[in-house]
Amino acid sequence: MTQEYPKQYLYRQVVRAKLYIDEHFAETVHLDNAAKAAGFSKFHFVRLFRDIYGKTPHQYLTSVRIGRAIQLLQTDLTVKQVCFAVGFDSITSFTALFKRRIGLTPAAYQQISLERRNEIKTVPLRHIPNCFAEKKGWTKNSNSR
Repeated sequence: MTQEYPKQYLYRQVVRAKLYIDEHFAETVHLDNAAKAAGFSKFHFVRLFRDIYGKTPHQYLTSVRIGRAIQLLQTDLTVKQVCFAVGFDSITSFTALFKRRIGLTPAAYQQISLERRNEIKTVPLRHIPNCFAEKKGWTKNSNSR
């Protein structure tokens, strides 16, 4: 039991820093602050974080920001508003990073999302699994095939 306690403590402290990143992702998150939230030196913190989450704190922060950007791009916010809302300082770097991670520019992703939303409103049966629609009897005499 005494050998497990240090591992649990380390894990708990790193989780605390992860939660700090999750809460402050839209702000400038300095490695020193995240390490301080965990109670470790920044070098020890980076090593522990990578061991636990499989990515560095900066990589994790970037993935949180991109994930939130995906959500916000499905709203009526502009790409510029989304960029700054998730903590990026430059639209150019945001766009390049988004495209590298997602495969589309933020504007293209937003356009596809908008088109999908409109299609769901106009032709909802295209977005319901056929097995479900058949079970409900919605495909009988339907022109959506």
